[in-house]
This record gives sequence, structure tokens and C-alpha cells, in this order.
Amino acid sequence: MSGKASDNRINSGQAKMPIAVLGAGCAALSLAARSDAFSSHQFTIVDPETHLSDDHIWGFWAMPWLDHVTSVTQKTWHNWRIISPDLLLDLSSKTHPYCALSRHEWLSHCHQRAKDAGVSVVHNLDHLNPEQILDSRPPKSPPGALLQHFLGYEITSNRDVFNPDTAILMDFRCDQSRGVHFIYYLPFTQRRALVESTLFSPSLVPEDFYDTAIKHYLANHLECTDYIVKRRERGVIPMANLKQRDPDRTGIGANGGAIRPSSGYAFTFIQKQIDQILRGAKPGKPLQVKKPHSRFELMMDQIFLDVIRHKPSLAPAIFTSLARYLNGDEFACFLSGEASMKIWLKVIFAMPKWPFLLSLVPQIRKKYRDDQITTDQNLGQNK
Repeated sequence: MSGKASDNRINSGQAKMPIAVLGAGCAALSLAARSDAFSSHQFTIVDPETHLSDDHIWGFWAMPWLDHVTSVTQKTWHNWRIISPDLLLDLSSKTHPYCALSRHEWLSHCHQRAKDAGVSVVHNLDHLNPEQILDSRPPKSPPGALLQHFLGYEITSNRDVFNPDTAILMDFRCDQSRGVHFIYYLPFTQRRALVESTLFSPSLVPEDFYDTAIKHYLANHLECTDYIVKRRERGVIPMANLKQRDPDRTGIGANGGAIRPSSGYAFTFIQKQIDQILRGAKPGKPLQVKKPHSRFELMMDQIFLDVIRHKPSLAPAIFTSLARYLNGDEFACFLSGEASMKIWLKVIFAMPKWPFLLSLVPQIRKKYRDDQITTDQNLGQNK
């Protein structure tokens, strides 16, 4: 689309490029909240407000590009733990603590910052004439994709039962009959915690499966039976390299490849993607959006996903091996997309060799086919 914005001028006298952002979730509002840093682009959020999402917690490790999030973070843990039926591993980091952020608090914070910066929110594209449309609406999950699905309870106990100094990222001491299953447990205080039952599997499970897992964990591992459920949260995240929902529009956030396929982490990568957009912004030019993951990372993720899809029983050993081979800083950097080659070598040596080697061959073949198709397409365009 083409059009001109006549009202907003920068010092050079040149009009700001009008950009419409579809959706009002994490990616759209995180971008709009930083609109004052874009000297030559003017944003308008397009959101029909047809639904209100429940609150839930976003987890991530503190990284340099997340300094602006610190003031809104609900709690941080410098210690975290991964537990299998026969092993308990503790990790810690002074510089990269694990952080919990309320979805509602973050979006409210971003909405206010965007409003203060002059970003408008409209219900549809009518009467807008943007020169670029950024689409943050979530893409569809491909058929048969591995899913990360969960149900969690934020609870308060009538006595001190939680250790607020250590976050439990994965505890595999739970029913493994439906796929890769672990308990994710964030203790906010001695009496308040979020406890989630999380699975990696191609299909969802009945709600009572999660509920039973949570109650069993609280009773048998925390000796907590008397509590009040203050809030519930649930979600489904496709663990795949997702295609844009509309190839004719520029995707951002989940629709722009921000979700890390192997972990489902999105928040930290959305913020990294926005940093990339800001650094590449040029007056009079459409904004360029890139995936915040390298091709190497995506290939390794596909190998990992192939292994746990076909050998879910290996998951506890895989994750505890990661925690055993990496220190806390390395673990945080690896899951935040900041792994050096040294860290990657440690990760590769930590993995069970034969399952990963058997999954590596099809990925190399697929990469060769994709590269050949791209080469043929480029040759065709240059004729």
C-alpha cells in the first residue's frame, strides 16, 4: 500500500512513514512502546478487541537487550533446578537470573508507553493508508506439529511450604505416559507459587490429566494439600518453524519466526527482534524484520524435536545432561539464543549420540533440497 502522513514531521521536514501493526499482543505493543526511538516511522495499532486473553507468566533469562523490562518483572531467581527421577541438578547465575513477567502487567506498561508516544489504536484498517503493514497475529500451527501445552495454577498456601530462592524449571517426576511431561514450578514467596503441568506431544490431553499431575506433585513433593487456587493459566505453543499467516504482509513476533521451536520461548526473542528492527530502520524505507534465530540454530532445533518426538523417554536425560555439562551462565545464554561455538560443542557432546546422528541425516538432506530450490529460483529470476 502507498500513502503519506502529513501531520507527523521530523526535524528534517520529511514525513514519517505510516505503518499499521495488526494485533495488540506482545510483539505489537512491545514495538509500539518503543516508537519514540523510531525517528522516521509512525505506528498505528489495529486491533478489533474481539477477545480478552487471560493473564499468564512469561519466563526468560535476563539479557542485555531486556534491561527495559526489569522495572516490570514480577520476580527473579538466581538459582534454578532441573530434576529427573534419579538426578537433581542446581544451576545459578549472578548476571543472568531467571525472570517472571505478568502478561497483563507488561502489555499495560507497553500500552501506556505507546499512548504517551502518540501511537493510536484503531479497530480496523478503514481510513488508514499505511505504506507498510506489520502482522503480529499468530500463525497457524502446521498439521501434526509437536505441541507444548500446559495448565497451571497460581496458588496460595496457608503455611510456609515453598522455597522462593530456587525456580524449578523441569521436574520429570510425573506421569510420562502421554509424552514428555514435567512440572514447572515458580515459587514467588513461601506461600505463593505458580505450578504448571507441561507436556510436549502432538496431541492435547484432557484437563483432568494436568489437574491430577499438579495435585499429585503438590501433595507428594511439597507436602502441600491445603491451598487456594488464585488463578489458572493454560496455553498451547506449536514447536515448529512456523510459516507466516499471510505471505503478502511482513510478520513480526510469533508470525515473524520469533518463537524458538525447541523451547517455545518467545518473549526474549520478540524483544531481540524489535532491537534488530530498530537498528536497521532507515528513513523512507520499510522496516526489515528478521528471524532472531540463525539457520544453524533452527536446524539443531529440528533435530532435537525429531528426537523427542520419536524417543520421548530420552527427554529427562537430555535436559539433565544439558544442566550437567553447562554452567548457569552458559545454560541461560544457550536458551536465549546467545550460545557461542564453545557452548554449542558442549551441548552436542552432552546429547545421546545415536538418536541425534540418525535425526541429523534427514535434516542435512532437507537443507540441501531447500538450498537447491532457492538456487534454482534465483537462477530463474535472473534469466
